[in-house]
Amino acid sequence: MNAPEKAAVNELKNETPEALQAKIAQLEQENQFLQRQLRSAATMISLGELVSTTTHEFNNVLMTVINYAELGLRNPDPEKRDWAFTTIRDAGRRAAKITENILGMARNRSNAKEPTNLVQLVESSLLLLNREMTKYHVAVETDFEPDLPEVLVLGNQIQQVLLNLLINARQAMPDGGRLILRLKMDDTVGMVAMVVRDFGTGIPQDVLPHIFEPFYSTKKGPDESGKGGSGLGLSSCREIIEDHGGKIRVNSSVGKGTEFTIWLPLAKPKAPAKKAAKAPAAKSKPVKKATRKAE
Repeated sequence: MNAPEKAAVNELKNETPEALQAKIAQLEQENQFLQRQLRSAATMISLGELVSTTTHEFNNVLMTVINYAELGLRNPDPEKRDWAFTTIRDAGRRAAKITENILGMARNRSNAKEPTNLVQLVESSLLLLNREMTKYHVAVETDFEPDLPEVLVLGNQIQQVLLNLLINARQAMPDGGRLILRLKMDDTVGMVAMVVRDFGTGIPQDVLPHIFEPFYSTKKGPDESGKGGSGLGLSSCREIIEDHGGKIRVNSSVGKGTEFTIWLPLAKPKAPAKKAAKAPAAKSKPVKKATRKAE
């Protein structure tokens, strides 16, 4: 123990129990403040990465609008003009969805969790990353269980978690590949399970226990798309999920890929299924034998 450490220990020994309790409370408040700052930093990093991606996506939409507007202006055929205008309208709607999703993540929402349709949230997230997945030859497969109940979450935070996992999965397949996104009801825990499965490089077993630690990263820095390397992504993901009363787990094998599973609480918890009551056994009545008169 060095001199400053000894001095700190001696100082604590001279403190009254009340003073020690006050210091502990102050340290807890400072820790909570730092955690909020860390989460805010992770959110800003995610937004910056997302803006980089969606700027290119938005530019593609604008080029579609310009090209088909020019086609409609110079083409006298009413049918082709209508087709050009329809394409422009569809591109405009796509641009509106992209903008809406970006604003949804950027807004400072209240801390009140709301019933959320997880299928819609996943689809809007995939829309934001559509160009990136196409560019890196990643085929996204979805498997959504029908009639899933709503979950009680802060939608923008869960979208941040999902985008982080999707980008990590894409980066784990530098030569392209399959990515499976599954939503299902898990009756064993009474929650909705969201699974993100890639078939990429996988995570070594000695690294796996550390991936949720703050600032821990195996990446050497951002990739060519400007994403990753901060070490804040997965630690922030776990904190968000646990704050929602959910769970996050990972399974991985080198050379075979990685699967993240997230469980989220229902907006309206299901009542446990009641066992059907057994119907009372019917009482057997004595059967009277018919007597036949002799003729």
